[in-house]
Amino acid sequence: MPKYWIAVASADHARKGKAGFMQVNHGKAAPLRRISPGDGVAYYSPTVTLGGKDRLQAFTTIGRVKPGEIYPGEMGGWTAYRRDVEYFDAREAPIAPLLQELEFTRGRTNWGYQMRFGLFEISAHDFGVIAEAMGVEV
Repeated sequence: MPKYWIAVASADHARKGKAGFMQVNHGKAAPLRRISPGDGVAYYSPTVTLGGKDRLQAFTTIGRVKPGEIYPGEMGGWTAYRRDVEYFDAREAPIAPLLQELEFTRGRTNWGYQMRFGLFEISAHDFGVIAEAMGVEV
């Protein structure tokens, strides 16, 4: 049974991953061990650039984890751990219109708190809501 995840990264970093991989928490391997092939992953981007003031607050990429193990990738002088992902052709979707529809945000004024952890599990329902908003049928 697949699980579903929200990964958090700036939009420019999430878009780089569309080449076919995912990284979380600045390239740490441990969080990726919680994810399995077949799991769904959607990236939420609070900003366009890392550490930027350019607020975005949107889901930027969505896909399914491919078979294979975690592996190291070179990131210009440092190593970041990755998992391969097949990304869907999707449009970006702001989170604001979905706040009352998503189980992990509904009725919560501090819904962004869990985003600080960089990766967290969501329900199949929430993944479906996000996918639909992004124009993807899963």
